Amino acid sequence: MNKHEGFKTIRSLDYVILLCDDLAKMKTFYERLFEFQVEEGLSDQMVFFRVGTLFLGLRKRGRPYDGPSLPTLSASVQISFRVPPEDVDFAYDKLVEDGIDVIEPPTNQDWPHRTLFFHDPEHNVIEIFADIHPRETLAKPSGAHQVVE
Repeated sequence: MNKHEGFKTIRSLDYVILLCDDLAKMKTFYERLFEFQVEEGLSDQMVFFRVGTLFLGLRKRGRPYDGPSLPTLSASVQISFRVPPEDVDFAYDKLVEDGIDVIEPPTNQDWPHRTLFFHDPEHNVIEIFADIHPRETLAKPSGAHQVVE
């Protein structure tokens, strides 16, 4: 008998949707900063960008189950974009040039990532990161992450 496995059959994450109060502002931010091309748009309620094999969607908040808008300066989600190591610093320069506030400048973490953090217009946390060699991590690791050899 063929039994359905339900959630065990999930093989990938297909899309992520960020709920927005100001869809036009968010769309402009992601188009201009990241140069993402709109893959699909549904009137003034939703837009999708293709990011590698994933879709990043922006949807205007308004469905009954969306709940209220978050208080100002409250993050809802963190999304991370992987880039080559030298591009973390390039992204930082672009943010500074565009006048976008940076939460944390390029930093070699105590796990093998070089990271950069900033907010989008709706205060979601955006991380730009690159994989680095474990020898390039912080000189004084916090102990939060351990490199297993």
